[in-house]
Amino acid sequence: MERKVRVRFAPSPTGALHMGGVRTALYNYLFAKKHGGDFLLRIEDTDQTRFVPGAEDYIIESLKWCGIMPNEGQGIGGDYGPYKQSERKDADIYTQYAFQLVENGHAYYAFDTSEELSEMREIAKKAKMPNWQYNSITRNSLKNSVSLSEDDVKARLDAGEPFTIRIKMPRNEDVRFHDEIRGWVTVNTNNLDDKVLYKSDGMPTYHLANIVDDYMMEISHVIRGEEWLPSAPLHVLLYRYLGWEDKMPLFAHLPLLMKPDGNGKLSKRDGDRLGFPVFPLEWKDPNSGEISSGYKENGYFPEAFINMLAFLGWNPGTPQEIFSLEELVDAFTLERVSKSGAKFDPEKTKWFNQQYLRAKSNEELGALLGKKVEGDFTPTYMAGVANMMKERASFIDDMLEGDYFFGRPTVFDEKTARKKWKEETPAILTELAAKFESISDWSSENIETSFKSFLEEKELGMGAVLPNFRLAVTGKGMGPSMFEIAQLLGKEETLERIKEGISKLS
Repeated sequence: MERKVRVRFAPSPTGALHMGGVRTALYNYLFAKKHGGDFLLRIEDTDQTRFVPGAEDYIIESLKWCGIMPNEGQGIGGDYGPYKQSERKDADIYTQYAFQLVENGHAYYAFDTSEELSEMREIAKKAKMPNWQYNSITRNSLKNSVSLSEDDVKARLDAGEPFTIRIKMPRNEDVRFHDEIRGWVTVNTNNLDDKVLYKSDGMPTYHLANIVDDYMMEISHVIRGEEWLPSAPLHVLLYRYLGWEDKMPLFAHLPLLMKPDGNGKLSKRDGDRLGFPVFPLEWKDPNSGEISSGYKENGYFPEAFINMLAFLGWNPGTPQEIFSLEELVDAFTLERVSKSGAKFDPEKTKWFNQQYLRAKSNEELGALLGKKVEGDFTPTYMAGVANMMKERASFIDDMLEGDYFFGRPTVFDEKTARKKWKEETPAILTELAAKFESISDWSSENIETSFKSFLEEKELGMGAVLPNFRLAVTGKGMGPSMFEIAQLLGKEETLERIKEGISKLS
């Protein structure tokens, strides 16, 4: 019988959630929804030394903002919990499997201290062997249950001597597995070391806990970042050694997110250097106090952020670029995920946000804009502002360039004033205001008709009047249609602004 699709996003609470991690969560979400499966959130906190307070809550809040919340897992619940590895360790879930591997000869006790191992690495480095590893060759000269006698091992264990448990990597064996994105992958065990599976503090390492949890939670597909590809052969062996090979999930390793120039993996430092966020939400490091900006705080819509992320490593095979989350679910397949790294383009990211902004109704944009301005403006008025400003905006904040909609200008564009404001301008604008006084139906069409009639009567060009009309009313040198601006401001306000502008600019 075909297995039910169950996938998991398993971040470590070691800091803010990088956008690469969000993409991993997104692809897991899309895959699960596409196949009517489950999407789990599991917190992998086996390395307690790297735990950062607040990181777990940040991860959950980020997924909520993105709209890709799991239907099972940490903070949600389910039948396969606990969903935090430290809590699973407290329930003594991992220990039996670590000792089972020792008993069946696929792992061993290692009594070497960290100081002794550091000394071994230094010796190897001086001997021009910088890539020294604890492996099938070196293990025989170290302190472990392979090199020591049974009596010696028993004595050390009875005495309570600290130990780790390491996998006993076989010598010169090809480990072969199929990756859903990369095809068949083969790695020889001579290139792998004897990784620690169980630490001296009683905590499992990522490798053991990851396999046990995926097995016990009945995970069908492991969709994770490319950085975990070197660990996949070890994980395949652990499934085999624990007797779970028939329940081993299918693997899919996602391409790296690259810097905008394509030279290396995208990092927080790249964002700081080039001026774009790499985290979904703002993050304050509890240790340093450093604040890193987030996409939300930078004015991005979550739908635009998700749409952009989906295209970093995947394409639908069609020219379509704008996808709702539901459309992404329908279109997404692992077969169309790329093997090669995906270059992040901050300008394209802004473009996505611009498309989503323009697609929103004037009423919705007006409501969002209204949260950012002071004053009591009607929803109809704010919708009118949004209608005029959205074509020039990528973010809601960009529409604040139309600050003249919310108050009379106090500063006037110097370049326009220098080039266009002439000695005769006050008289011309005074006459234009008088012409406008006669308009009974104050609409943009009637304002424009009256304006053009005034130009004909006075034999003036558009360039001699319109820039100064705009300058007096808005303080700006450019912007949306002045006739539409005047209609929205209203007749009385427009005429008052012309009069006030003449006074301030003359």
